Amino acid sequence: MIKVCNTYGIEDLPLGTKGRVIALGLFDGIHQGHLDIIKKTVSIAERDGLTSTVQTFRNLFKSEDKPLYTPEERLLLMNGLGVDELFVLDFDSVKDMEPEEFLTDIILHRAIADTLVMGEDYRFGKDAKGDVNMIREFARENDLRVIVVKEHLLEGTDKKISTTWLRKALSEGDVDLAGKLCGGRCFAYSGYCAQGKMLGRTMGFPTANLNIPEDKYVVRRGVYVSRIRLGSRVLYGVTNIGRRPTLENAENDVAETFIFDFDEDIYGAKLTVELLHFLRPEVKMSSVDELIAAVETNKRQAMDFLKENSLIP
Repeated sequence: MIKVCNTYGIEDLPLGTKGRVIALGLFDGIHQGHLDIIKKTVSIAERDGLTSTVQTFRNLFKSEDKPLYTPEERLLLMNGLGVDELFVLDFDSVKDMEPEEFLTDIILHRAIADTLVMGEDYRFGKDAKGDVNMIREFARENDLRVIVVKEHLLEGTDKKISTTWLRKALSEGDVDLAGKLCGGRCFAYSGYCAQGKMLGRTMGFPTANLNIPEDKYVVRRGVYVSRIRLGSRVLYGVTNIGRRPTLENAENDVAETFIFDFDEDIYGAKLTVELLHFLRPEVKMSSVDELIAAVETNKRQAMDFLKENSLIP
């Protein structure tokens, strides 16, 4: 099980007792470029009997620019990649550190680094003045290994995969592209099924609702084909991401899912809703009857997509 070093200040940093192979970065989207860095880190650590560590940050994002993954989701993903340790620095405590100070005080002396792994465009320290060349010079002076992982191009293109590209895709509802950028992993919302106002049930399409956390990025509001993971079961359906303007115009975003061929009480159950394909933007309908007709159309469109992609017979 992965260990978490979640620090709130420099004084909280644990002193290392064993050399670490440290992946440096934010790793917000955990896209294919990030995966290359993390997998290289784990591979070197396993080979040399060291601790594989992914260093990231908390409190980095502004309120209007939320992270793609919650801390819990990021932890689960890292654990699944075989990482020994997630090293979470509080951004406010390090943002004014000069690059040399950051490398010396935190990475070398406290984290007891043996090897540093990063992408070609890694920047760090006050005003992002630190770069790969500075790290290489620092490593020569302090007997550290440095591994710089080449940029990852999307297959069939000459375009570098980046978090900026991933965020743009999600903002446009292009979850198909987002999945490719992340090596086949769908963007998803996880949580416990919440009891809503049961308005969908009265219209013939009961839904499972997930309240989207305040610290989680919201994709383009609209209707998506979705895959639902409920315990060991894999189900499919249609999910609306948004605020349900036709029925209530809610204050907070909800992932509201109609699950095909399913009629069970799952309030309080843990589920994950993976977004497979965008169908339409969220719009306010002129009447409930228009909403019902739109839902029926989306259900047919979703079934067609699932069959065309061999996800259902």
